[in-house]
Amino acid sequence: MAALGAPLRTFRALLRELRHAAGRSYRDTPAYRHVLAAFRAHRVTSEKLCRAQQELHFQAATYLCLLRSVREHEALHREYHGRGERSPQEVAGLVGFRLPQQPGGKG
Repeated sequence: MAALGAPLRTFRALLRELRHAAGRSYRDTPAYRHVLAAFRAHRVTSEKLCRAQQELHFQAATYLCLLRSVREHEALHREYHGRGERSPQEVAGLVGFRLPQQPGGKG
């Protein structure tokens, strides 16, 4: 994982991925409430400097990477997953070949 960006950018990207995963009602999910509460509890205020903020930011960025990777994996799986048994003619056509014709009109 590369350098961490701004916590607000990570927070927004995390919510965007939750919206992709849960749909329109992502604000009703426990994951949304947990992320919101964690970011509110670990923000830096003028009265104190929270040392756990960097740790929370790293964990949030790691979770964001996981959510993105799962979403992209599912998209690739849907696109390239096998669709069942194919005939030899279909397979040959996929790679750009033609099957030879058998003598006597059998093929």
